[in-house]
Amino acid sequence: MTTGTEHEFSINDCRFNPLPVSDEIIKTICGRYEGEILFGDVKLGKELQKTVLEIIPRSPAEDLCVLEAHLMGGIRKFFRIFPDQYRLLGLGMHPLLRLEQTAVWDHDEREYYEVYDRLFNLRQHGWLNIQALQINLSYKNSQDLISQYNRLCCLIPYLVAITASSPFVEGKLTGSMDNRLLYYRENQKKMPRICNGIIPETIQSVRDYRTSQEEIFTELREQDAGILCEEWLNSSGLIIRFSRKCLEIKALDEQECIHSDMAVCAFVRSLLRCRKLPVETDRDALLALMENAIQNGTSGLKPELEKLYNEAWKHATDDERQYLPVIRHRIQKGSLAELMRYRYNKNPALLPILSDMATCLRKNQPYATR
Repeated sequence: MTTGTEHEFSINDCRFNPLPVSDEIIKTICGRYEGEILFGDVKLGKELQKTVLEIIPRSPAEDLCVLEAHLMGGIRKFFRIFPDQYRLLGLGMHPLLRLEQTAVWDHDEREYYEVYDRLFNLRQHGWLNIQALQINLSYKNSQDLISQYNRLCCLIPYLVAITASSPFVEGKLTGSMDNRLLYYRENQKKMPRICNGIIPETIQSVRDYRTSQEEIFTELREQDAGILCEEWLNSSGLIIRFSRKCLEIKALDEQECIHSDMAVCAFVRSLLRCRKLPVETDRDALLALMENAIQNGTSGLKPELEKLYNEAWKHATDDERQYLPVIRHRIQKGSLAELMRYRYNKNPALLPILSDMATCLRKNQPYATR
């Protein structure tokens, strides 16, 4: 299964104050403001908020170890150019950011953001302080597309539990392990169909999906927002990218390092080979499970996750098995959010935690203290 990923990292000074300088970083590298540039084996790009850089591999790959090598090559190249100037940080949200510390991208494609701002007001955490790991999985044909789409819909709550990494908002624990999703699902509440509760309904045909998509587009055109009528507009936790011939998982918090991101990919890919997944299929039940995952991380779904892990291990390739121990640790010891909360409750000092998380990214070492 060909896989591509998209990674979002915040840009910080040495004390983890977020810096809205993505445009200046790109200009330093290539000599001009660009939304995306080639950068060795990866592409370096903008996000809506100038405090975040996106790193994606130049092309998808069959083997996760190839993706990991390319992505780490890009990160190492970044630090060769900026050895001490910036600290990059993963996680689903910047734990300290206040909205006045960031800014919206104001170069190419800003016309899209101007429409988003008119419709939804961008000055909120759900727009300006979210960092996702997005996984793109290829499909063979329409039958394969429908099958994989429906299976992934049922996996979303369990994946949310494992990837939860945003327990802090503006320096404070909120009690929820995945605050990114709490903010994300509210950022377009004026048109709730766009986000659709994170977990989309299953489909019986490609037409089902396209019909739902066109209903959203019709609503946008009525708001004089036709510029947004693109396939990427859909903000559910899972969407179809027909132009790329892939499924895109959007519900996941960014992790602390590329190796952990690859572990999530390995877990998903392995489970998609399982003929009968041990998961809920009723959407209301899945939505309830997702609320549990958002609040508690893996601790609220441990028996279910252990069953899924056993199935993943059975169906994993050798390439994937090298990553799965990270998932096992998250199930047994807690999601990254739970690990951070545990450490913070023992010693309420956030900067040392963030320093360790930044080191994890730079050295590509999963965080495993507990």
